[in-house]
Amino acid sequence: QWQLVESGGGLVQTGGSLRLSCSASGFSLNYFSVGWFRQAPGKEREGLSCISGSGIREYYIDSVKGRFTISRDNAKNTVYLQMNSLKPEDTAVYYCKAVRILTTYWGQGTQVTVST
Repeated sequence: QWQLVESGGGLVQTGGSLRLSCSASGFSLNYFSVGWFRQAPGKEREGLSCISGSGIREYYIDSVKGRFTISRDNAKNTVYLQMNSLKPEDTAVYYCKAVRILTTYWGQGTQVTVST
């Protein structure tokens, strides 16, 4: 049974850091591009960052550039999102998505709450 599981969310103060993990089971992430998304209450889900299957190419939206870093460890079948200098507006449920050709997997999400 395939599964993507996010972990690492929690409550952190403004300026703090968290590292989110997106781990796959039942399939290999090696050839999948993986993206991180978030959805705040009352807002649409937005894409934040993505990384190619090889890990060579990365992309970030402007609002997280310089604060968030995406990486992957294919040996551990896991993609990470290191989040630094967190702000209250980063509060949301964070999701990962794995894509390869016509196959897409989503995780169930992990809550990140940044307090003032």
